[in-house]
Amino acid sequence: MKKLAILAALCLFASCANNEAALEKKTQAFETQLQELMENYQNGVKSLSEDATLSDEEKSAKHSELYDSISAEMIDICLKTLKQNKNNSLGAEAFKSVYYDLEGEQLKQAVSWLGPKIKEDEDVQKILESISALEKTSEGKMFTDFEVNGVKFSDYIGKGKYVLVDFWASWCGPCKREIPNIAAVYKKYAGEKFDVLSVAVWDKVEDTKAAAAEHGVVWNQIVDAQRVPTDIYGIQGIPQIMLFGPDGTILKRDLRGEGIEAAVKEALGL
Repeated sequence: MKKLAILAALCLFASCANNEAALEKKTQAFETQLQELMENYQNGVKSLSEDATLSDEEKSAKHSELYDSISAEMIDICLKTLKQNKNNSLGAEAFKSVYYDLEGEQLKQAVSWLGPKIKEDEDVQKILESISALEKTSEGKMFTDFEVNGVKFSDYIGKGKYVLVDFWASWCGPCKREIPNIAAVYKKYAGEKFDVLSVAVWDKVEDTKAAAAEHGVVWNQIVDAQRVPTDIYGIQGIPQIMLFGPDGTILKRDLRGEGIEAAVKEALGL
């Protein structure tokens, strides 16, 4: 009987070793695919930048096409990999590589594929918490209050005005590039029906204040918010620019560029 037990143990060990080797091989193949995609993107960007026959507008358009194409291919690879590896480390890696680019039904489908072992991953747990927070604070939902150093979000939101809220940080280049767009909207529409609020996250207070002064942030601010609002609102990247209604309803998320003024004008009925 002891010999049979030992033999069974050896067979189990060999099976596990073979499974681990197969999983490692698949993981390497997956990482190689993503690396090749990144190299194709970088080479494409370089080729566009060196193409003297294209105007800046044409380069911008082709860059958008290239990005969309590479992004779609990456999503396809990651989702197929996740579907085929619903309960192992490769599935977890695929999910972590793609979740940020998913939304709506596609994101729900990906989450539904996550097996118990994947859900034990600490990073995946944080992602799922973020997804849950995002669902609770999606467009059409009522705002969720928070407090930072005695200042409440509700001191500004739900007070009878439309409020454009910019979650930002001083070190964030895209955040600073959006400030002129926000400033233009503030100068044009601020008044009895509309206001602007900046909320500094993931930043040092002194850096926030210096950048705000340098870039002309003259509207209301909440500083030193750190992760408090980003955890509540499921914010993974900044800037996150949102529009809230007079009663505190979340009207728009993910506003950028010309879309900022367009959303404000629509809300104000202009």
